[in-house]
Amino acid sequence: MEQPADAPAPAPAGPGPDGPLPWLLSARSAEALRDQAARLRDTVTERPDLRPVDVAHSLATGRSAFDHRAVVLADGTDGSDGTVRALAALADGGSDPAVVTGRARTGRTAVVFSGQGSQRLGMGRELYGRFPVFAEAFDAVVAALDAELGGDLRATVWGTDAAALDETGAAQPALFAVEVALHRLVESWGVRADLVAGHSIGEIAAAHVAGVFSLGDAARLVAARASLMQALPTGGAMLAVQASEDEVRPHLTDRVAIAAVNGPSAVVVSGDEDAVTAVAEQLADRRTRRLAVSHAFHSPLMDPMLEEFRAVAERLDYAEPVVPVVSNLTGALAEPGQLCEPGYWVRHVREAVRFGDGVRALAEAGATTFLELGPDGVLSAMARESLPDDTTATVPVLRRDRGEVDAALTALARLHVGGTRVGWTELLPGGRRVDLPTYAFQHATYWPTATRPAADAGALGLTATGHPVLHGAVELAEGEGVLCTGRLSLATHPWLADHTVRGTVLVPGTALLELALRAGDEVGADRVEDLTLAAPLVVPTRGAVRTQVRVGVADDDGRRAVTVHARPDDAGDAPWTLHATGTLTTADPQPVGFDATTWPPAGAWELPLQGCYERFAEAGFGYGPVFRG
Repeated sequence: MEQPADAPAPAPAGPGPDGPLPWLLSARSAEALRDQAARLRDTVTERPDLRPVDVAHSLATGRSAFDHRAVVLADGTDGSDGTVRALAALADGGSDPAVVTGRARTGRTAVVFSGQGSQRLGMGRELYGRFPVFAEAFDAVVAALDAELGGDLRATVWGTDAAALDETGAAQPALFAVEVALHRLVESWGVRADLVAGHSIGEIAAAHVAGVFSLGDAARLVAARASLMQALPTGGAMLAVQASEDEVRPHLTDRVAIAAVNGPSAVVVSGDEDAVTAVAEQLADRRTRRLAVSHAFHSPLMDPMLEEFRAVAERLDYAEPVVPVVSNLTGALAEPGQLCEPGYWVRHVREAVRFGDGVRALAEAGATTFLELGPDGVLSAMARESLPDDTTATVPVLRRDRGEVDAALTALARLHVGGTRVGWTELLPGGRRVDLPTYAFQHATYWPTATRPAADAGALGLTATGHPVLHGAVELAEGEGVLCTGRLSLATHPWLADHTVRGTVLVPGTALLELALRAGDEVGADRVEDLTLAAPLVVPTRGAVRTQVRVGVADDDGRRAVTVHARPDDAGDAPWTLHATGTLTTADPQPVGFDATTWPPAGAWELPLQGCYERFAEAGFGYGPVFRG
């Protein structure tokens, strides 16, 4: 399609090299998330050569997404102080305008489309200049509407005359065009609607994207609705009342009707000026607000246009929606065939919009995220009153008081931290993978605290190790290695009693592995290459056993022999028993490649553990609460 003369200049498909870029962080805990932010802050501070788009691309494509999440909307300018400040705030547990945090939840995504009254001059213009997907969709919808209306809708939407845009004949087509283009845009970003709904004219946008109407038929319906409403005599009034439907209904007459039920205590009445005024007087103890409208929509004053509108609706082709649609008329999921009846759309003009019921129906259908497509967050604010609790999120994609690109990216960030899948790579053209900090594991020791203090190693001529089993270490003379010593008993290490075989307490093999690894730390050998268990290490019910872990001299390849010996505390001159032999070395400085973007790995399966410990017990193995936990 040829570029319109008044359209903004073309731009790249992403947020732009100097615009906000999404830096995604996630972790298994809030503490780890803060540490991730601190690591990234230090890295970008120390490496000013990193391009922000490369950092964004690497975080989006090279990291797993855990439940605790944050998105830093980084400045695309190299070396931005604002980005470093945002990371520092996240690391310190504070807040920053450029940081969005949340925790992923399960649930479905509902997309809701705004109604008349949310329109504003210039809506969509910034997105049109930045995102070709939005521009192409907007052009197509405007062309279809202009063919029906015989005007220049774009000039009205992006003009300077707010009153002209507020006219029903322009407002409804303009909202339809912007909302359909917004849907195509977020769809290109990987956001998929599980359910859709709309408020008044917004439901036609919802039905179109759900497959009920082709674009041509939807444009014909919107144009006829808007122009026929515009042609009605002006006058009438609409009044928002802070009261329930049951409280308002007794005050209605044949000249005033309920136009909308937006929530449990949010009702709009519509009709003749004097009839609406009478309702306001009868509900003087309630908070009321007159709406700035040219016509009394969804009221008896719409009756003169209904037959002509029916004639248009009957000439359209309809199809069953491929995405479930919640009906304005019933406030429930549309029944099969309901949206394919021309009479439905005639009633849609005249009867009340049951938006509050519709929001509850979406929640009951499993929606936990409500994405509002429209020029502002009007529906998001109304929906909160009808939602059951704070486990749901309402996310407007645009806001009247914010730049459109910033608002859209913030909305995507909110979707992402809430668990909605977002295809971030579509927003990051030209990015490449760079090395960034790996996961900030939260290290913790699981050694239970001894009930008796160990002897002071320094007083015995040893070096204190700080280890709960190996209390001291001594470097052997003439470079013969190192010897670590310790003492085990049920009195000092009661947790050992949780590992028994046929009533005998044994030191677990993993504990011997830990002793060998800790002894290696004394000489800089941080890897156990192999360890062979020679004999079980028995801990007596009374008394103790002495332990010795010896690390030998390094060979030409840096390997060292390690042995684990023990003997009873009261054994006198009895020989030491060899319990384990092995080899220590240093870790390979080259990291092992591991793809953590898919978890669990392909081909993995979960092994059932039900009854595992009961079967061990039957075989004579006893495991206490320490090992079970």
